[in-house]
Amino acid sequence: MTKKILTHWLALLSLACLTLLSAQSHAGSKDFGEFQVHWSVFPSTFLAPEVARENNLNRSKSIGIVNISIMQETDNGGLEPVSGQVEGKVLNEVQQPKFLAFRRIQEGNAVYFIAEYQYSDAELMTFEITARPTGAQQDLPVRFTHTLFND
Repeated sequence: MTKKILTHWLALLSLACLTLLSAQSHAGSKDFGEFQVHWSVFPSTFLAPEVARENNLNRSKSIGIVNISIMQETDNGGLEPVSGQVEGKVLNEVQQPKFLAFRRIQEGNAVYFIAEYQYSDAELMTFEITARPTGAQQDLPVRFTHTLFND
């Protein structure tokens, strides 16, 4: 991986972490014993234009980003990211589904699954996500809601 690409992904991930402090963003996790699924949701406008462009992400007041990671408990009680598959959909207030096209991103040991979705200002969105760690037989379903506002 080139230094330029690594720098851009680190900027994207740093920005995503910063959004966790904002009222516009939403983060959570669900414990499944050996595994945990972590998520964050934020408006695509939180991304710097150059970061969005270099990572083929759209910046718009009507596009949100959902970021999923699968974590596995280590022998010493810590967590480490693992690869796998993530699929899901987002439902608007009248329960119309839109399927999410997740892209797998790996930087070193970090593994993320990112998808874009469209929303209307102040619209309550329900996310239904299924993660499956590589080699695992069980699906890890999570369901959460979030509302984004146009900035």
